[in-house]
Amino acid sequence: MERKDFLRSIGAGAAFALTFPCLNGCSTDSENLEQFPEPDGVDFIVDLTSSDAAPLANNGGFILVKSIPSLGYTDIVVARNLEGNLIAASQICSHQQTEEVRFISEDGGIFRCSTHGSRFAQNGTPLNSVTSNPLRVFNTELNGTDLRVFE
Repeated sequence: MERKDFLRSIGAGAAFALTFPCLNGCSTDSENLEQFPEPDGVDFIVDLTSSDAAPLANNGGFILVKSIPSLGYTDIVVARNLEGNLIAASQICSHQQTEEVRFISEDGGIFRCSTHGSRFAQNGTPLNSVTSNPLRVFNTELNGTDLRVFE
């Protein structure tokens, strides 16, 4: 039986009851997602010779820098893109403020949120229809083996 025939057979009220939760799937009203604040006052140094920064030695590698508000940063993903440039963005997705943004090597290297599949260019521009809000991207500056990430 086709879906529309099934829905027609059970009536409009039941069809609405079955489909409404699906249609409202990404609404903040229907989900109890943990929300994280956007990073503010970002200005910190990553020592590229440290063991924590080892993934940044390879193109496509990334690290997560988390929760040291007294130093002015929280929830940042720092990556070496596929061209070898060091870039940084918020881990906080602009769609629903979950902290699931990571750098992936697909499509030339993009930022992706695993919560609802938001995808962003390296400059923060949304790449799909999940959100129209850009991802927050930070400046980077390399000085020897020290990488500064700042606003």
